Amino acid sequence: MSTASLDPALNVAPADPRRIHLIGICGTGMAALAGMLQARGYTVSGSDENVYPPMSDFLAGLAIPVQAGYAAANLAGRPDLVIVGNVVRAANPEAVELARLGLPYLSMPQALGHFFLADKTSLVVAGTHGKTTTASLLATTLHRMGATPGFMIGGLVEAFGSNFHVSDGPYFVVEGDEYDTAFFNKVSKFQHYRPNSAILTSIEFDHADIFADLAAIKRSFAEFIGRIPVRGALVAHLDDPVVAELAREARCPVIGYGLADGYEWRYDDFEPRGLASEFSVFRRGQLQGRCRLPMPGRHNALNALAVIALLTRLGFPFASIAAGLGSFEGVKRRQQVRGVAGGVTVVDDFAHHPTAVRETLQALRLAWPDSRLVVVFEPRTNSSRRAVFQDDYAGVFGDADRTLIREHVPLDTVPAEEQFSSRRLAEDLRARGLDAKSYADTDAILDALANSCRSGDVVAILSNGGFDNIHERLLARLGPAD
Repeated sequence: MSTASLDPALNVAPADPRRIHLIGICGTGMAALAGMLQARGYTVSGSDENVYPPMSDFLAGLAIPVQAGYAAANLAGRPDLVIVGNVVRAANPEAVELARLGLPYLSMPQALGHFFLADKTSLVVAGTHGKTTTASLLATTLHRMGATPGFMIGGLVEAFGSNFHVSDGPYFVVEGDEYDTAFFNKVSKFQHYRPNSAILTSIEFDHADIFADLAAIKRSFAEFIGRIPVRGALVAHLDDPVVAELAREARCPVIGYGLADGYEWRYDDFEPRGLASEFSVFRRGQLQGRCRLPMPGRHNALNALAVIALLTRLGFPFASIAAGLGSFEGVKRRQQVRGVAGGVTVVDDFAHHPTAVRETLQALRLAWPDSRLVVVFEPRTNSSRRAVFQDDYAGVFGDADRTLIREHVPLDTVPAEEQFSSRRLAEDLRARGLDAKSYADTDAILDALANSCRSGDVVAILSNGGFDNIHERLLARLGPAD
């Protein structure tokens, strides 16, 4: 099998590109970048082997042509620049053809840095958990205050109906992902995002296909923190011991937030209000005011607190920030109510790491304290399909009244003894006195839900993928929308 041997000298943007082709265009970040480049006047095309909603619909709405499947012929027109997604491997036929033709190329993070961040105040939200929600809160609040930020975020922000925005304003909000950049550039994406200031929400072991251990992840985050200039700032969640450890090495000012009295920013007096929450905000022990957030969960209050800390640093008044947060309309696939049918509420959430699962279910329990909470979990990520989190998952479903687990699709490159087991997780949960069962496929889960759900139930579906359109299929089987 041929593999690409790309010339490092061509890993640059040409002086005046007109036509840009994206390999792997249907990824969330790649689709956003395609839309941003088109908005800047470039002629954009792309290809992907998995062309499916919502990104396929999103790109079709922009009239960006997308080829289904990878083929050398997709580069026959010799675009001026090729952007290579991180799902693309060296054996990809378009990567091989790219090398043969000798065309200029960039990764997605490199392209974002080059075309959109060079002349902006880059505000990067990084961390194992909470990146998408926090970045969405930050971008929406800036927008509500009239700051007209640009942004690129790993989820569709309801206020904009998009996961990107191109603006002439001074700020650009970017979700800083620690996953690797490309097969030819094996560093974390956020190393390319030119942070002026950053929020760091948490650091845990994740992405077991990329990082060997927590120490490797810490090294990547430490390098990212080192890129923040002295004139910038790091807003750090100091309740997280790893964040606190790395923040001590920052050369820029560190603004701490969390629950302890000693931090510059903390919240207290948290009150759940259905799908919203309220809390008091303190700076250096002084009450700043009461904040209402249209999202449930203590973890989301922390996400909002980080936004308050950063925007205060940038000079915005607390009252305006609180008003912006209070108008937040949400982000798709984060505790998103997809519909209600037959009295059953179906919620979609991206949670997949054990910590995210626990925090999401705690938030949903606060939002629906009197409802039966039925949880459907799909282990789909490269980490969740490995045994690395097997035991951790057994301790995070305690807020669920019933748990249904889809049997995972095995990873070809991982030995059987290192694979996650849905059946074992179900057994471990039952040993803890919980109602849990594994199912062979999505159809079996749908049958089980349709036969057992009753009015008043909340069904939370946790997956970072499309999950065979289970949300809409379940609503259809439950009956007419309420």
